[in-house]
Amino acid sequence: MESGDYQKCDIVEVATEQSSDPRGYNMGVLPFSSYEKYIFPDIRIPNAPRSLFMNDPRIEKIANVLVTYSMALKPGERVLIQGGVAAAPLIRAFYREALRAGAFPTTNIILPGLQKIFFDEADADQLGWIPECARVGYESYEALLTIWADDNTREGTHFDPEKRAIQARAMQPLQKVFRDRMASGELKWCCTMYPTAAHAQDADMATEDFEDFVFNACLPDSDDPVGYWRGVQAQQMKLAERLSQYDEIRVVAPDTDITVKVGGRTWIDASGHLNFPDGEIYTSPHKDETTGHVHYTFPAVYRGVEVEDVQLWFEAGKVVRAVAGKGEDFLQAQLDTDEGARFLGEFAIGTNPMVQRFMKNTLFDEKIKGTIHMALGMAFPEAGGSNISSVHWDMVLEMRNGGQLFGDGELFYENGEFLF
Repeated sequence: MESGDYQKCDIVEVATEQSSDPRGYNMGVLPFSSYEKYIFPDIRIPNAPRSLFMNDPRIEKIANVLVTYSMALKPGERVLIQGGVAAAPLIRAFYREALRAGAFPTTNIILPGLQKIFFDEADADQLGWIPECARVGYESYEALLTIWADDNTREGTHFDPEKRAIQARAMQPLQKVFRDRMASGELKWCCTMYPTAAHAQDADMATEDFEDFVFNACLPDSDDPVGYWRGVQAQQMKLAERLSQYDEIRVVAPDTDITVKVGGRTWIDASGHLNFPDGEIYTSPHKDETTGHVHYTFPAVYRGVEVEDVQLWFEAGKVVRAVAGKGEDFLQAQLDTDEGARFLGEFAIGTNPMVQRFMKNTLFDEKIKGTIHMALGMAFPEAGGSNISSVHWDMVLEMRNGGQLFGDGELFYENGEFLF
């Protein structure tokens, strides 16, 4: 996108990894007419989702929920829509709904392969450069929708970790602006997924089955999806109120015993406004108070890299030791990204009954009912968190195997279920 008056620009933007997405994307510009001609020809792409080639009413429903409920777009608000090429049906549907709501939408289409070119070719100055168009997206737009639709979820596995760290550090000030504007209500952000063959492979599912899973998770009640998510919100707000009574929470699970201090923090119910689908209750713990050891059950996937068998030891809030069965070099590189990367920014409990198993995708995995997750790095100001980092890495722990949560010594959660 251009750094001038976006509302008058008839463009589609393409990206590497430094845009208004909190993950960052370095943007270039392609005229819409050219993009439509070369990227959306009327041909069948091997292994593409069936919904790419037919009008699926579920896509229209999801777009409507995103506009009217998740983001609640108002007339005159500027909204940036960004996603991969495969997400074209949802991008179109959301674009249409945004216009009907009176908003001013613009698009940022992420072309396959640009991230690899960027990290192969960029020098230190280019890695640290923040395009003006990205600044405008973070600093002035009223709304931002991110649609994950990767054609290769492991593209970043062999990117130079030092290059990634340089870029992440460069993005940190802009990420703080992003978080602060979200916390104050100036910016509405939501992320969702459009199912692709690559994500289906990660989940060990057929593409069509994964597509049904994603759409059903978004629309558990297809007749009244907004009513469903409002019901989730009401239920989770009650749980959040109970959790706010605790000063510290102790997690006990196989090979795990860790305590976080949460007194005075705000617990937030996640019911379809920031993520879609959703289903978690989260807060930001006190930075310097985490102690103990955690052995994560599931692989930790971050920036396209899968790290297995992660174990972390905390003292005075800081990770003092970290090991992994696979990908330990990447784990250490992320921990060394900046000062805040070794501290927790989030503690959360997954609550979505529609998500029952690990998918190797954080949008779903952190929502699994019967799990908790803790994120290294950036905290949420709206929850009272103060940790600043360019990293925010959610790691998921199984609790349905005898795991327990204690609040100030009181057992309130066991085997994946709340006891109140």
